[in-house]
Amino acid sequence: MLLFNQLAGYTVGIDLGVNYILGVLTDLQGNIYFEKQVNFTALTYEEILEELYTVIDLLISTAPTSHYGIIGIGVGVPGVVDSDKKILLAPNLNWRNVDLRSLLEQKYHLPVIIENEANAGAYGEKKFGAGKYFNNIIYVSVGVGLGVGLILNGELYRGNNGFSGEFGHMTIEVDGAKCSCGNQGCWELYASEKSLMLDAKRSGLEIDPDNLTLETITDLATMGDADAIQLFERTGKYLGVGINNIINIFNPELVIIGNRMAKAENWLTKPLNYFIHEQTLWFSQKDLKIDFSTLLTYSTCLGVAAFSVEGFLRKHIYSDSIAKLN
Repeated sequence: MLLFNQLAGYTVGIDLGVNYILGVLTDLQGNIYFEKQVNFTALTYEEILEELYTVIDLLISTAPTSHYGIIGIGVGVPGVVDSDKKILLAPNLNWRNVDLRSLLEQKYHLPVIIENEANAGAYGEKKFGAGKYFNNIIYVSVGVGLGVGLILNGELYRGNNGFSGEFGHMTIEVDGAKCSCGNQGCWELYASEKSLMLDAKRSGLEIDPDNLTLETITDLATMGDADAIQLFERTGKYLGVGINNIINIFNPELVIIGNRMAKAENWLTKPLNYFIHEQTLWFSQKDLKIDFSTLLTYSTCLGVAAFSVEGFLRKHIYSDSIAKLN
C-alpha cells in the first residue's frame, strides 16, 4: 500500500497583486501552514522585488523540518505570461518583459512557477474551492484589474501561446476611456476595484480620500449608505456585461467571481444576476450556476502552490517509483 504524506515537503505560493503581496506556505495537499500579506502603494519594480523577497524569506523560515524541505515557489502575477513563463506585460504594475522566474531561481535555488493570476485562481478554485465538482468553469478575478481563468473539460485552458483569459481588456465601450494596456473601453475600466475607486472619488462619497479603499466602501455599504451601495450595484451591472459575453461564448457550468471584489457579494449579486437573466441567451442559462469564491485572494496562492507541488511530484516521486519498478 502507498500512503501520501502531505507533510513530506512544503511549497510557497504567492499572489503578487497590484497593491499587495499575499504569500502562503502550504503542505503538499494545499493546507495553509503560514501566511503573510504586505500592502503597498505605487512602489517601483525594485521596491516590489524587495517586498517579494522579504515575504518569501519569511515563509521559508517558518517551514517545519521535512524530508524534502521547500520543494518550490509559485507566483501568480497580474499580467500576460508566455509559454516560457516570462512576464510580457503587467499593465497595472507597468512591467514589461520581466523574467521573474530566473531572478527567483537564481536567488533561492528552487524550481519556480510563474503564472497569470487568473489562471492560477481558476486552478485554485478547481482544486480547493467552489469549482471542485465542475469541469467547465469561468473564473473572474476582480481586483485592481480584471482577468479571467478558463477551466474547459476539466483542464486549465491557456490558449495557443499561453495568453488566454485576457477578457479584462475586451472592449465593451467603443469610445471609452484609455486603458493602461493601450486599448480603449476595456471591461476592467468599468467593473474592477480600480473603476470602483474612481467612481467613489467622483461621487463625493463621505470618506477621507486618503482612506478610500475597497474595505472602507464596504464598511459604508454594510451600514446602509445608499451611495456606497449604488457604487457596488453599478460595478455588478458591468460585471454582468462582460460575464454575459463570456457565457455566450463558452457555455460554462459555473462562473466564479473571485479575488478582492468577492467581498462585496451582498451588493453585487442582485444587479449581476439581473443583467445576466435579462441579456444572456436563454439556452445558455440552462444548468448555469453563478457563485462567489470563498477562497477570495487565496485562490491564486493555492493555485500556484498546487502547480508547484504537481511539478515536484512529476519530477521526483513518479520518476523514482518508475525507476524502482524497473
